[in-house]
Amino acid sequence: MNLYNDYNSYLRTKYGTKVYRIGIDAGFTCPNRDGSKGTGGCLYCGEGGSRSSYTDPDSSVTKQIADRIEYLRKSRDAKKFIAYFQAFTNTYAEYEKLKEVYDSVLPFDDIVGISIGTRPDCVDAERLKLISSYLDKREVWIEYGLQSASDRTLKNMNRAHTSDDFVKAVTLTKKFGIKVCAHVILGLPGEKREDIMNTAGVLTKIRVDGVKIHSFHILKGSALEGLYLAGSVSIPEENEYVKMACDLLENIPRDVIIQRLTGQGSGSGHIAPSWALDKTRVIRKIEERLRSRGGSQGRCVQKNIIS
Repeated sequence: MNLYNDYNSYLRTKYGTKVYRIGIDAGFTCPNRDGSKGTGGCLYCGEGGSRSSYTDPDSSVTKQIADRIEYLRKSRDAKKFIAYFQAFTNTYAEYEKLKEVYDSVLPFDDIVGISIGTRPDCVDAERLKLISSYLDKREVWIEYGLQSASDRTLKNMNRAHTSDDFVKAVTLTKKFGIKVCAHVILGLPGEKREDIMNTAGVLTKIRVDGVKIHSFHILKGSALEGLYLAGSVSIPEENEYVKMACDLLENIPRDVIIQRLTGQGSGSGHIAPSWALDKTRVIRKIEERLRSRGGSQGRCVQKNIIS
């Protein structure tokens, strides 16, 4: 049995080949950055948000998709793809604009899935109904940035939403039959093991379909950059992060798909920690740590919680 329910294996089993994600910048912004919430953005958010390093924000969505497919076909012999609306908040626009953007995927027959990254306070029934209309054409996921289920941490990081906002968004999304992936950041300032366990408990209780685990890191242009360089913010060491990731995995139900185990900024936008840049090594260490302690995903989940 695999140590955890990994995304690549899920996709390969379902589609018979490796499936490649195409990060897209559709030109959206974020209510936590454009002033509508009046908070100035999440403290850890960098200059380009979560945009992939290869993404050209000046190109149309269609061209971004076509260019990336061409590259992946030539360099990786790729055959299947997922269109990932990644940069900033991809439900933060009027209905007509959202439909135009999402429809850009449909002419590409080799795109088997659509994944939409957004905030839990930026969805409603109208938007979810639109997104659910693609279910008969593609596999559809919504990726919500939770980061932590601790409202204290969310406030400290200037997220401008609460854990309850996340729970309500997931509950509503599931009514439309859309898969939900939650983003979690481990090692956020002030967080302790009980906060991680609380986050795992919330994810378990509301039955998310997937989880992306990120390491806390410092990005160029973020509000945390200056604080970090001044020595006011600390980052977990690699072994600390590995332990936190193992603790979380063991408390996430086995049927939840783990879409990511670690993450880092792109290119020159990554300030620290340097260890996060070697994702392969970090993943290997997480797997080694799980084996050494006889652990695996879901090992510590109580049956009465998920029954």
